[in-house]
Amino acid sequence: METLKSLFPDLFTVEGKLNTDELKKLIDPQSINETERYEFRWFGKSQAKRNAFTPSNATLVFDEKRSVNPDQAENLIIEGENLEVLKLLSSAYREKIKCIYIDPPYNTGKDFVYSDNFTQDKRAYWEDAGVTEEGVKIDTNTETDGRYHSNWLNMMYSRLLVARQLLKPDGVIFISIDDNEVHNLRKLCDEVFGIENFVCEFVWKSRQNKDNRAVTGASTDHEYIACYSKNCEYKALKGSQRKIEQYSNPDNDPRGDWASGNMVGLLPENLRPNCHYDLINPETNINYGKPKMGWRYDKNTMNWLIEEKRILWPSSPEGRPRRKVFLAELSDSFTGFSSIVGENIFTKDGTREVEELFGFRAFDFPKPTDLIKELIGQVVSEGEFLLDFFGGSGASGQALLNLNLQDNSNRKFILVQIPEATDEKSEAYKAGYKKISDITIERNKRVVEQILEEKKTQQLEIFKGQDSNKGLGFKVFKLTKSKFPRVEWTPEPDKSDAENIEALRKYITEKEAQLVTLFNRDELTTEILLKKGFNLNYTTAKQPQFEANEVYLAKDGNKEALICLDAPLSDKTVDYLKTHTDKVFICLERALDTTKKWNLKHYLGDKLQAF
Repeated sequence: METLKSLFPDLFTVEGKLNTDELKKLIDPQSINETERYEFRWFGKSQAKRNAFTPSNATLVFDEKRSVNPDQAENLIIEGENLEVLKLLSSAYREKIKCIYIDPPYNTGKDFVYSDNFTQDKRAYWEDAGVTEEGVKIDTNTETDGRYHSNWLNMMYSRLLVARQLLKPDGVIFISIDDNEVHNLRKLCDEVFGIENFVCEFVWKSRQNKDNRAVTGASTDHEYIACYSKNCEYKALKGSQRKIEQYSNPDNDPRGDWASGNMVGLLPENLRPNCHYDLINPETNINYGKPKMGWRYDKNTMNWLIEEKRILWPSSPEGRPRRKVFLAELSDSFTGFSSIVGENIFTKDGTREVEELFGFRAFDFPKPTDLIKELIGQVVSEGEFLLDFFGGSGASGQALLNLNLQDNSNRKFILVQIPEATDEKSEAYKAGYKKISDITIERNKRVVEQILEEKKTQQLEIFKGQDSNKGLGFKVFKLTKSKFPRVEWTPEPDKSDAENIEALRKYITEKEAQLVTLFNRDELTTEILLKKGFNLNYTTAKQPQFEANEVYLAKDGNKEALICLDAPLSDKTVDYLKTHTDKVFICLERALDTTKKWNLKHYLGDKLQAF
């Protein structure tokens, strides 16, 4: 049950009990009768969950032309609808992401909500996804829609369910939001991540000046950032560096530097009576009485502090005794991270950053990179991944690159942005950026170029003796149809069985021909390896020992396999593999006849993976 809860917390009630009806809904939604109980419900919730766990019929294709220094970094920018992309990443990147930061649509009535109709049989999306000049048109979720909040919740629910699977066991997610949906987001995240994994609802003062247009008379000058951990057993945030300068040793205490700490309690006498007593200095007999909320420690602990000479006694009975807190005895050098974030960082700073990069306002209301740096700096360490699947202008990528520059680290990012069409009246559209994903890519390209130039001109001491390009770049991938033909044929009711069978045979022949006429080895390799759990930074090397077929060794740092996309597979290749059984071998199903398949299965067992 604990394993099931760790994998699917959304199947459990807020009290931690398995909700068998939710389990049945995924398998056979008609098999249950709804009953009233305490839960968070909205229209379309069950379908949104099914959308999350429906396999994807898509793939990702490498876009070398728009990539920047792809051999120097493991950063990724993926152009495509984010639910499909998250599904594709869920095999290779499951429990590999340390931190997720997203800035989703706030559902203000003016922004969009994905409809999740991006399935294989919806031709419009797939055609639009492959274009280079125009983007996908996204509908606005208006307040007049009777399912205004349900539409937003459905969009968020399916994506968060998949995103949770990508987080490492000690991973953390940050979600920016405002008053429109913060209450629903909290309840949604309680269900997806578990109420026990709530970390904090951070408050960010996003406006510097008052909003005089506020019809209520109240100027809303703040936004929220909801934070949840994957597992509350791990410390979610690093905290803030202690101010070491507060510690000193004016009395030459042999235990080292110390600072004075408060000893006044937090609870009234009826709740903690053992901490309400008169405190007397045994050397001067001065009685300091007891505060209204008592003392922080019971008598036994307080006596120990007195014996150890850890109490700072005031000379006056009206004073408050305090304790010595020794620097050497602190468990770590960090204190709690404040729930008030982004001091003196405002929305206008994010707008200014984009204008400085592009020379015009290329994106409306992007988050300031300093705010994102403050958040991800609490979680993401050297070599770890940040994921942002509402990539927008690409602020998360810039924030991470700047943070790496600041402390000379190599954190990595994955940004996902749907190729949403920019407004034809916008400055971005007029400048040639027809899709928001174009802005995402171009922004991070300019940031990389800017950092490289800065390193080159300043010749900073910290970078001497290092590869100055390391970590500065990214690969671009595009979401497209699967390279494997899918059966989309249905019989026509006005035709006879014989006519439909003949039509089906013709359809199958045409589909099989696609694997030959539209064959692209690199694209097919990416799809197969991604679905076999290889990350997108894999490398391949041709293996010279195979003379009859082209066989490559694929590696991604964690796993490796031999892969051959030739058809048919040569007898010589089969014979070699029968005596070299140490590696996984991936090939096309159609490359094997019955004998070859039996032989390979006999010698390789589960290491044979026919696709």
